[in-house]
Amino acid sequence: MNKPKILLLTLHTFSLTGGIEKVSKILAKVLHDGIKSKEIDSESIKVLSLCDLHKDVDVRYCNKGNFRGYGYNRARFSLMAIANGLNSDIIILSHINLLTIAYFVKLVKKKTRIIILAHGIEVWRNISPWKRFFLNKHIEIWAVSEFTSNVLQEKHHIKKSKIQVLNNCLDPYLEVPSVFKKPQYLTDRYQLKENQPALLTISRLSSSELYKGYDLIIGAMPKLLEKYPNLVYILGGKADESEKIRLTKLIAKNNLQQHVRLADYIPDEELIDHFLLADVFVMPSKKEGFGIVFIEAVACGCPVIAGNLDGSKDALLNGELGILINPESTGELIAAIDKVITQGKSEAHSLSLQQKCLSHFSYEQYKEKVLGLLNPNQRA
Repeated sequence: MNKPKILLLTLHTFSLTGGIEKVSKILAKVLHDGIKSKEIDSESIKVLSLCDLHKDVDVRYCNKGNFRGYGYNRARFSLMAIANGLNSDIIILSHINLLTIAYFVKLVKKKTRIIILAHGIEVWRNISPWKRFFLNKHIEIWAVSEFTSNVLQEKHHIKKSKIQVLNNCLDPYLEVPSVFKKPQYLTDRYQLKENQPALLTISRLSSSELYKGYDLIIGAMPKLLEKYPNLVYILGGKADESEKIRLTKLIAKNNLQQHVRLADYIPDEELIDHFLLADVFVMPSKKEGFGIVFIEAVACGCPVIAGNLDGSKDALLNGELGILINPESTGELIAAIDKVITQGKSEAHSLSLQQKCLSHFSYEQYKEKVLGLLNPNQRA
């Protein structure tokens, strides 16, 4: 089979901007570029999204003719996904919640290759016995990190031979900077003085997901302020109402109103500038499947501190691209921040970080690996 018919099924692809959505969008582009390089036939690709609308498609990543969104219409999406699945050689599922569709396709067409992307927490939690059995018997798994691969093996008893580790990559349209200067409009917005050190976290701020580590950072600020009295912590991300109230109280309790800036949602067009503004991007999370934001920060020359208990280790190349700490240790966090601020954010260091990141996590490398996994015989 030289040019297989491929169906990519997603929950969201273009209508949200989270990590899983970024992966789905980039994977759609890989298929799109496979068409352009004639490794995949244009009529052989379909991308179906349960939650997007058809108008949400970004044509840089996927042709309009290859994409269909169903606006949360589960019945219609499921019927069309099964119908297209029966006419496909390979089905790629962007999320384990789509596994039922693969089950129905396999009942009728047993030779269909089913691939599932394993991102992180969605496959770390308990899954039903039928899903574990089905994954082990019928599914190829592309895990975003060695950590996620290990969880699948140890917790769900998935055979290692069923798993390929496919690290996430940088978005091909991320315009990495060539000059590492703090943007004046952001220093004005956050009322920063010249050479005033700034910590940065960008994350989803949810009252139901308190594992990103920003509480640990807020807790460490009073001690850090003893040495760096003008230190500022910028916490970016859309917070739900209860989390916003909780954070406001936590900041007040530690008397940090002058030192913590709740930046709310940071749009994509300001992302790079925030990495340039920060002296260190710090997110000692406990439950990152990979952490695309880490490689985005490093690609912009920003030093990174992350946790060492999850997929963050893959993103930071086991410490080559940043500092890995115990995400439950305030002492390790303070020592790491102190080390980065003392070292300073030089142009040479930023450039070195950027080049190393681009050499490991480029879109081109990701594309080559995906196309190789999809059609190994053609690339043999």
